[in-house]
Amino acid sequence: MKKPIKKLLKIVGIVLALILLALVGYIIYLYASYHRIEDNLPLQVETSANNEEASETDDMLTTGQKYSALTYNIGFGAYTPDFSFFMDGGKSSWAKSKDSVLKTVQGAGNLAASKDPDFAMIEEVDLDSTRSYHVNEYNILKDCFPDYYYVFAQNYDSAFLFYPFTQPHGSSKSGIGLFSRYPVTSALRRSFPVSTSFTKFFDLDRCYSISRVPVDNGKELVIFALHMSAYGNSDAIREGQIAMLTADMQKEYEAGNYVLCGGDFNHDLKASANEENSEYQSWAYPFPREELPDHFSFCLDQLSEEERSNLWNSARNADMEYEEGVTYTVTLDGFIISDNVECVSYENINTGYTWSDHDPVYLKFRLNR
Repeated sequence: MKKPIKKLLKIVGIVLALILLALVGYIIYLYASYHRIEDNLPLQVETSANNEEASETDDMLTTGQKYSALTYNIGFGAYTPDFSFFMDGGKSSWAKSKDSVLKTVQGAGNLAASKDPDFAMIEEVDLDSTRSYHVNEYNILKDCFPDYYYVFAQNYDSAFLFYPFTQPHGSSKSGIGLFSRYPVTSALRRSFPVSTSFTKFFDLDRCYSISRVPVDNGKELVIFALHMSAYGNSDAIREGQIAMLTADMQKEYEAGNYVLCGGDFNHDLKASANEENSEYQSWAYPFPREELPDHFSFCLDQLSEEERSNLWNSARNADMEYEEGVTYTVTLDGFIISDNVECVSYENINTGYTWSDHDPVYLKFRLNR
């Protein structure tokens, strides 16, 4: 009787040792493969053949004329209304299927293109990720915006995450796309400060791109396309990201340029930091307006109180399937402009979160002389 027990205990011991060895090996792999994309990285500006033949002088921006911009987080093509995400307390780590990703990204791209924006900033665009069945979503979106100029800032290139164990999140290669009707002369990727603790493997890397579009008065419209941290961030990380972004925007304004900053801020943009509200989520703190430099403001802050309160919330929590009136919603997406840019109109587009856990934000603006 003792021999079988000893044999069983030996087998259990070997299995546990192998599991421990595999776990240690995986942790070593995570840390060894972790890397941040370098800061101040020049980005390639792509264009179609038609744009290559156009005259840059003819395509310059003009003061006093109306232009439009759109920002849209497409959620890597996973977030149909019935999708919930494990990191929000939901169920899934991957999109439902490759066909679902293709349909959802195409739908989001068609929606964005239907607004005919002069500039579109689109976040969570996967290039080659387990979670989205390795679909190159950037190529789909470029087809939705023919005859535009394209800039892609890769947010992260992560190691294979074996969590959750029932559906490992896998590896992710994703980023932010800028689609511009007007010539982009140069673009740069800036790396946001991020967590250096173990949570860095879940929040991954964060960045923004800085793209330059000439104006006919010799100045430039400088476009900041961003996606700020959500998971695992701290007060220090939030403050560091805001300080870095605002310093770069201030530098461009002081150089005499026009500044347009859009994207997913991962802050509650409607709320005031001075308000006490128990409904604030840990991933959606109010954006501290006092941290904005002089001469800068959020476009939605220029709306009337009634317009602001009636504004559709641009994002939903993905802890459950979307249910109108039940699911928590918040405005995370928007635009900051310098005071030499006039906000003409502003809209959070209500699709009922058909193609993503975010809905697009659409802005019409004018460059002042």
